[in-house]
Amino acid sequence: MSPALRDRHCESYPEGTAPLSVDRRDELLEEIPGWRVVDGHHLRREWSFPDFLTALAFVNAAGALAEAEKHHPDLFLSWGKVAVEIWTHTVNGLSERDFILAAKLEALPRRAARRVRCPRARRARWPPPAPPTPPAR
Repeated sequence: MSPALRDRHCESYPEGTAPLSVDRRDELLEEIPGWRVVDGHHLRREWSFPDFLTALAFVNAAGALAEAEKHHPDLFLSWGKVAVEIWTHTVNGLSERDFILAAKLEALPRRAARRVRCPRARRARWPPPAPPTPPAR
């Protein structure tokens, strides 16, 4: 039995490597519920969160994971929502590294989707006060 996708690491592929076959893609897709293949080219998944700060915490955790794996998805953040799209640019489509990153991202909402306290955000004023006027000379 092969190791779980989330236990593997993303490996780079040389330019011109062929994308995954449809059969292999569909086989790997079964291991990452909630994800879908869009236009046979990339993976996409959306999550809902109770507020902006929790969604932002997830995006920050996803960014740190992506940097560690050296595979950078497109992250879309809005109030209470995050969407992620992943594909391998060097193959211009899907590779196993996309499914590995997706599986690793699946573990993040449970850890990062906690209420984040941000006391400064509550005190922030908008618009911010104008800067002081310089003294006349």
